[in-house]
Amino acid sequence: MTAPSTTPSTADQYALGHGSTGYRVDRYELDLDVRLASNRLTGRALLHCTALEPGNTLLVDLVGLRASKVSLDGRKVQKFSHRAEHLVVTAGAPLKPGQTFLLDIKYDGIPRPRKGLWGEVGWEELNDGVLVAGQPNGAASWFPCNDHPRSKSTFLISVTTDENYRPVCNGQLISRTRKSSRETWVYEHNVPMATYLATLQIGRYVMVPLNPDDTHHRVPQFAAVTAARSEEARHGLRRQPDMMRTFEDCFGPYPFTEYTSVVTEDELDIPLEAQTLSIFGRNHMRDTWEAQRLIAHELSHQWFGNSLTAGTWKDIWLHEGFACYAEWLWSEESGTMPVAERAAAAWKRLQMSAQDLLVGDPGPELMFDDRVYKRGALAVHALRVAAGDEAFFGFLQYWTATNRHGSVSTEAFVTAAGSFIPGINPEALLQPWLYEAALPPLP
Repeated sequence: MTAPSTTPSTADQYALGHGSTGYRVDRYELDLDVRLASNRLTGRALLHCTALEPGNTLLVDLVGLRASKVSLDGRKVQKFSHRAEHLVVTAGAPLKPGQTFLLDIKYDGIPRPRKGLWGEVGWEELNDGVLVAGQPNGAASWFPCNDHPRSKSTFLISVTTDENYRPVCNGQLISRTRKSSRETWVYEHNVPMATYLATLQIGRYVMVPLNPDDTHHRVPQFAAVTAARSEEARHGLRRQPDMMRTFEDCFGPYPFTEYTSVVTEDELDIPLEAQTLSIFGRNHMRDTWEAQRLIAHELSHQWFGNSLTAGTWKDIWLHEGFACYAEWLWSEESGTMPVAERAAAAWKRLQMSAQDLLVGDPGPELMFDDRVYKRGALAVHALRVAAGDEAFFGFLQYWTATNRHGSVSTEAFVTAAGSFIPGINPEALLQPWLYEAALPPLP
């Protein structure tokens, strides 16, 4: 498969200066204190790291917040500074590849969204709480990190905030304590996760079970929502357990132990994904196809985007193309419209749109363009039509199982499809969909 050539570099051309190849973070331990009235964040971050390249300079992504103290392996770092969107830490002695070390960073400030090509991403104040939208580079707006999708880590997140508010984070709640008018909530996620998928949501939330009577299903599902909107959320998300069963049939077992849908009191332009949870506005709790497809879309990202994460943003079609195709699968399963009709409608819209984008390498400015989603889904559909349903869905389950909680690429996808599905050439099949501007014929 012929992808457009790029300048050779160990860094990701889409990352735009974010993320470091010099080290990886194996685990983050975050201790956060959030004052909602003043939107002030005081934090301590322990980064358990492994050096990948020799040197004594560490670039840590941190935006809008200031480090007050930095230690490395228990020793105070004498030299650190803030440069653009990085915290620059100078180790006392050069680090060697393979060497493990602990970076301890105390920091604080007024967190804000970071501005860039994709608008404002990261930490955002709600009318009554906090929302974090990390994709693609918003993690550094609330904790120091190595912010790149290829870098996956486990997380421990402790959040202290005002009473009567509930922080919701990735993974499982392991403790909750109260002192005076402050409460501390601790979440642990021992499954590798990209930094952009880490999240913190704070609101006057209660946890509403969505499938309490589903004794045959192993994945507990909840809505984090205000008490006043709990019935509205139950209604809007009532088909989500059915979506879960449909996607498990198509993609294989759900890759985590629980799933939470956060429903904010605010209206949101679009829903947001995070690992083990998704974030919706109250305006998404409707019966319309437009609302229900978004609920299906975000759930499917737990397989495609969260468990299987593209190692570089140029391969984002492996997230969004599959999530869009999941919408079509649910459309057919729910009796709304068959997949073939959804594909034909998408193809007609693309035919009338500009054909000047390469889905397999759209460029950072256009990586969230709707054509990446729809044409990516058509590439998936083309593979299904060529392979037949039995081989196609068998391959998807093989793909998600063998790459569970890992990083993936288009090249690896094509190679795996070629070895698993007999009688087709996935490289020749997908080349025009991903790396040629002209729209191929409808499959």
